[in-house]
Amino acid sequence: MIRVVVTGSECTGKTTLAEALAEHYGTVWVPEFVRQFVHEKGAPPDYEDVGAIARGQIGLEDQMASTATRLLVQDTNLLSTVVYSRHYYGDCPAWIEDELRERAAHLYLLAGIDVPWTPDGDQRDRGDRRQEMQGLFRTALTDRGLRFVEINGSPRQRLEIAIVAIDDLLAN
Repeated sequence: MIRVVVTGSECTGKTTLAEALAEHYGTVWVPEFVRQFVHEKGAPPDYEDVGAIARGQIGLEDQMASTATRLLVQDTNLLSTVVYSRHYYGDCPAWIEDELRERAAHLYLLAGIDVPWTPDGDQRDRGDRRQEMQGLFRTALTDRGLRFVEINGSPRQRLEIAIVAIDDLLAN
């Protein structure tokens, strides 16, 4: 199973791109578990929630992978859990870092911050720090040696760039 993860700072069109890619390739996409978690909790997550968020994301990925074709598109993965946990709480449980290494995707699509930011209650709260957050994601990808492509432009341009990158991955 080839895994492609759309990642990056909040409110960068990741969900829109993940859905469009899944449709294009005739496969399923994995939503971001933390959205459901925050909605059900009714409050922002805290450090004690990080493990539950990671386990929920893993479970959702595994569930969706069982119905995917050759390609699984993910609207995040444990990389986001690690980046946000370190950013908000200064730490991340070591087991999540270990799982990230074991479950690393074949390709990450780093969604650019060149789209409007929209507040979203308890989840999206870093509109004024998008550049900083994007840098944290880029560094996390680079430091781990993960293959990634930066995706910018209109939704159509983003989709076209992503399709070229995924087609290249599938061909090799």
